[in-house]
Amino acid sequence: MSTTIQQQSDEISADAATRLPAEVRETFKRDQATWRAKGPSVDAVAVGDAVSDFILPDATGHDVALSELVANGPAVLVFYRGGWCPYCNIALHQYQAELVPQLSSYGATLAAISPQKPDESLTTAEKHGLAFAVLSDAGAGVARQLGIAFEPAADVLEAQQALGLDIRVGNADGSAELPMPTVLIVDADRIVRFVDVQADYTSRTEVAQILAALERLL
Repeated sequence: MSTTIQQQSDEISADAATRLPAEVRETFKRDQATWRAKGPSVDAVAVGDAVSDFILPDATGHDVALSELVANGPAVLVFYRGGWCPYCNIALHQYQAELVPQLSSYGATLAAISPQKPDESLTTAEKHGLAFAVLSDAGAGVARQLGIAFEPAADVLEAQQALGLDIRVGNADGSAELPMPTVLIVDADRIVRFVDVQADYTSRTEVAQILAALERLL
């Protein structure tokens, strides 16, 4: 059995606990605890909701519409923070390795969506050899419509900058808006048939959960 996304994420967290400066580590730890306690917004997208059609540029600048993604079957939409996030990278790599090869059995497509610039997304796609669409959601506009967008707290942004990371530089509109890590499965009528929103960014939807949800759609 392959290592789960959560097991790999726990390894990253354990390594960070020994590597990061104490003040930065405590800021991140406090932020994670706050979001775990708060959870997703009550306005977050839910099963049965209809998703408005959207058009977003992919990693090469080509526009991709949700209606295209669901034209021949369900679409698995993965909202992630950005290529700078190690937890996101683990998930995308796992989806490429274990989910993509099985999507054809369900007539499904996969698209990963972040607020990063298209060229930043291209770097992510190239780095992981991703065989699915990587889309740029400027200002987390689609994520905000789905009720899963937020802006990190000021102390979190400062802690990131202390590590040499300014997420506003890579984001398409220069803002700090991010989506909560989320996986949606949307059917041909753009109705949400599965949703998993993670308030704690160290957690992700496992491949087995997505496959089980696709199986229920057959």
